[in-house]
Parts: sequence; C-alpha cells; structure tokens
Amino acid sequence: MAFSKVLVANRGEIAVRVMQTAKAMGYQTVAVYSDADRHARHVLIADEAVYIGASKVSESYLSIAKILEACQKTGADAVHPGYGFLSENTDFAAACQENGIVFIGPNAHAIELMGSKRLSKIAMIKAGVPCIPGYEGDQQDLDFLANEAQKIGFPVMVKASAGGGGRGMRLVGSADEVMDALKTARSEAQNAFGSGELIIEKAVIAPRHVEIQVFGDTHGNYVYLFERDCSIQRRHQKVVEEAPCPVITEDLRQKMGEAAVQAAKSCDYVGAGTVEFLLDVSGEFYFLEMNTRLQVEHPVTEMITGLDLVEWQLRIANGEVLPLKQHELSLTGHAIEVRLYAEDPRQNFLPQTGQVLKWQAADLPNVRIDHGMNQIDEVSPYYDPMVAKIIAYGKTRQDAIRLLARAVDDSVLLGINSNKQFLTNLLRHPVVMAGDTNTAFIAEHFQSDPSLHTQTLSLEHLAVTAAIFTQSSFKSAYWNTGISGALPIKLKIDDQNLLILVKREQNQVHIETCGQTQTLSIVQEDPEQLVYETEGGRRKINYVLNGQLLYLDVLNGNVCIENTTYAAPETADISGDGKIRAPMDGAIIEILVNAGEMVQKGQTLLILEAMKIQQQIKADVDGTVEEVMGQIGQQVKKRQILMNIG
Repeated sequence: MAFSKVLVANRGEIAVRVMQTAKAMGYQTVAVYSDADRHARHVLIADEAVYIGASKVSESYLSIAKILEACQKTGADAVHPGYGFLSENTDFAAACQENGIVFIGPNAHAIELMGSKRLSKIAMIKAGVPCIPGYEGDQQDLDFLANEAQKIGFPVMVKASAGGGGRGMRLVGSADEVMDALKTARSEAQNAFGSGELIIEKAVIAPRHVEIQVFGDTHGNYVYLFERDCSIQRRHQKVVEEAPCPVITEDLRQKMGEAAVQAAKSCDYVGAGTVEFLLDVSGEFYFLEMNTRLQVEHPVTEMITGLDLVEWQLRIANGEVLPLKQHELSLTGHAIEVRLYAEDPRQNFLPQTGQVLKWQAADLPNVRIDHGMNQIDEVSPYYDPMVAKIIAYGKTRQDAIRLLARAVDDSVLLGINSNKQFLTNLLRHPVVMAGDTNTAFIAEHFQSDPSLHTQTLSLEHLAVTAAIFTQSSFKSAYWNTGISGALPIKLKIDDQNLLILVKREQNQVHIETCGQTQTLSIVQEDPEQLVYETEGGRRKINYVLNGQLLYLDVLNGNVCIENTTYAAPETADISGDGKIRAPMDGAIIEILVNAGEMVQKGQTLLILEAMKIQQQIKADVDGTVEEVMGQIGQQVKKRQILMNIG
C-alpha cells in the first residue's frame, strides 16, 4: 500500500493544490496534460509531466488507458483523481487497483453506490439516515412515476438518479406539469449521464444546503470535520460556500455529523467524502447525496480546522490511521469561498473563452487563492471556466465576508469577462451579510443587481480611458505646440460608439462628451496601473493596453474599450445581416435546419456547447438558409460564421 510517486489525474487549480501538499510530504509528483494545457501552471509545477492527448476530454483526461500508461511511463504508484473527470468513475478506481496503483479515494463499490441517487437513498434509509419522502424504486415507467408523484403530493422534485449539477432535475408544482417534466428530465439525464433512471422526492422549498465533511480509514475509524453551508446557488450550482453554517447549533451539528458518519460506515467508506443534506426552517435535515471525492469547497473546512485534507487523504491511502479522533477535532473562526469564473453575467452567465492578458491574485493576510492560471494565459473551450477559488478567513463571519469581498475586488483578471462584480455585489448584499440565505436567494433577491445587466462607464472612467490612450501621444508634437483645441477620440464600448474631446496639459486630463465634462490629475503612469486624483480623492486602476484595445478593471472586472479614432468606417452592422456567428468558442452538437429551408427570426438553428453549457443559436432575420458551414462535432471559434440566411 505504501507509495512514493503521485500522479494527479486532473488539471488546473486542483492539480496544483494536490501537488503542493504531496511535495510538502516528500512525494514525487506527476502531471498529465492535453494539447490545450501544454503550458499550464499545473504542468510547470509538477516534477514530471506526461502528454496524454488531444484537448477534448474524451481523448485525454477521461482516457483511463492513457492515465494508466502515464503511470507506467513515470513509475507513479499512486493516483489522486482531484474532482471531476475520473474522480467518481468506478472503472478507473478498479483499473488502478488491478494494475497495482493506489487510488487515493474510496473503493469502486462505494463510488458506484453513492453515484446513484436511487441506490444510495435506499442504502441510507436502511442505515437510518434521514431521507426525503419519495419514490426511489426500480419501476421506471413514466406513467407509474407520474402516479407516484401524485401520491407524494406536489410540489415534487424529479431528479436524474445518476445526475449532478442540476442536470436532469425539475421542480414540478402540479399534476398537469408532471409528464412533461419526467420526459424532459429523462432525456436530459440520458444525454448527460448515459442513464435515464429517475427518482421523485417531496420538494423541500427554499432549504439550506448543508454538507458534512467525513473521513474514514482502512482501520474502521470515522470522523466528521463539521459542516459547510452551500445554500447560495444559481441553477443548483454552488456560488458561495462557508463554514460553519450560520444557523446550526452545537446539538444539530452533532446530529448531522453522526448521520454523515453513519452514511460513510454503511458503505465501508475510505478517504475523504462529503455527505450533503437539505436543512429546512424547522431544523429537520434530509440526506441529499454523497460525493465520493474531495470537494471544490474543501478549503473552508481546512481554514476553520487548521487541517490539510489532502494530507489526510494521502496518509489514509498509505494505510495510516486517521490523524485525529472525533473529540480531538475543533473549529475556530469562519471561512467563506467563492468561485471566480470566466463568464458574462450580463449574458445569462455565458462561458467566456480566449486570452487572459493579466491575472493577478490578491495578496492579503488570511486570504487563500487556489488557481491554475499563469499571469498571461488562456481560457479554452474544452474545460470548466473556473479561474480561481478565493477564500477568506476571519474571527467572525462578518470579518470573513468583508475580507473576501475585498480579496475579490483586489484580484485582477483582464482580457476576458468574469463574474467578479457579481461576486462582490453578492457578498455585500445585506441579506448575505446577515446570513439569512437559502437555495432560492439569488432568484428571489438578486435579479435586479447591476452586475447582471449592461452597465455604462462613468465620466471618471472615460477620463481614465482618455488618459491611457493619450499617454503615448502626450510627448508628440501635437501636444507640445501650444494648440489649445481639444483632441477628438472615438471610442467603442460593446456596441456603443462615443466621441470624446480631450485636452491634456502636463498631468491634467480634461474630457468633454455629450455636454458633460470631467477633469483628473495624473499622479503616476505605469504600464499596467494608473494612479490619479479627482475631486473625490486619489484612486488607482489596473488596466492592459493591447494595441487599440483597452481593458479596464472596473464594473464586471473587465471592460473592453476600443479606440476607433483611426479605424476605417464600418460598412454594415453585423446584427440582423443573416450571417449567423458563434457567440463563443465551442463545439456544434446539433444542427436543426438544412440548406434551402425557410426560417423565421428567433428560430433555433443549431446548438453549440462549450464548457458543459449548451447555447441555442437563433436566426437574426427571416429568410432561406443559403449555406450551412458547420457540421456536428466541429470545433468553432468565437464569431466564426456558421450559417448564411438570404
């Protein structure tokens, strides 16, 4: 069971995270990488790295044969799967065992059992773990399931048994909705997980989502490392994670912890696992599922316990006894985590791909930032768009949440849109500050937030823009001839064109636009940061100037402004011209029309997928499809023409 070299069968921030602890414990580390990840941070950090194939996950990170071959090439005698990819794949766990490689995680039986919502719920009922009333039997006829929903009583949740991340899940409020919901959930589940098996549960309305971190060793010992609250969600995806839960009492914590341990014992669980519960307002809790791997949000548990969970995983996989007993564990303070994503909240959180021109993680005491990014990097369409996990610790919840908002603010991601402003606004929302949240919070209280809608640059930021665009011109003859006239600058922000008149004298920049004026004084001009003064005081702003494109760290963290002063005039507006373009990098997974067909404006023409998100591409005019350029399975680039409508 002893091992000396750990291959991390993953990428990005979790691969970096695992390697840091493995190295600190004296283990050699091996990274694997695809075409898209040749220069990735996790590859640079590892002691050795092995190329495993094309960027597509099925040809690299999901290939069991290639991972095992990489172990053989490097002599790696243990594999840490991270999370996602093969981390909960029973065939992979079994294949490692068959090849004499230590799988740093539970056995294949536990993974298989807990990977099925239906079978795991049956096992939990048998083990005496509280479960939501519902139907989890093997009779899967749709009419039968509809009848069971009727018996349970509406509202009910229809769930994919093999599912996760909200896919194959539907809330059904009445009998006339149930059949459509069952059909849709089954289709979605079959496509996403290869299984259309469904379960039905009584809907727990607006609950808290609370999960318990558990560990088991090979000697029959079990502990729980307290709870995490993951109630703030969007489309069943966690947005904010914190520990401890703001409303849990010591008595409830013990009851939930003991129930989680009972769940782990029932399947002879080994290693790190997370038992997820729904907690209703009355204090009743119900088993939701068990994740048989390390969680994305494990850092908050590490911060309140002072423990390294990856170290515990490695020790247990090495046959050691759990480092601490239950009575030796304690929690101190409060920790909160958010996930910084490359996505555009203004476009319904559409994933973003492309070049990162500047990544700079905040550097603050009691702040931890787990990431897999280089300072200049790229977000590819092949993988999850998470850039970093930002975690803050405080003596109190208020301390932690205030510090976390500051840490998100101080982190710089330029060149690509992100959810940065969405996160800071969310953390500073009074309901979130008070801790009075549930799984419906964002849908009910946050839809009008400015971060979710198109925002306009202030006069001050337009003056900053003028200062940056003119800094290289300032020493030119134009600015030194004593001419008192203003220099016209044409800017394009999103689809808005703007004319600004700029006067610059020494360190003073004065602008006029649309009858309004703004003046600022330049204090310091660095290549990527401007320090200036206005009537409101002295401020600094991070930026990247890439030719005639300026990226400012304001609003959603990445405003792109184009200097079109010397650009040729646009010949036509691309919107409504019948040239159907890809809104993002991705793969065509379905084409719904053929050349020669008549289509109407707004009709769905094809479906594009990138980073697990499907985007319907619609016609922008009425007309006839003249040409279809793309084909199913083809990878396309952002703004690539896919279809012509005449």
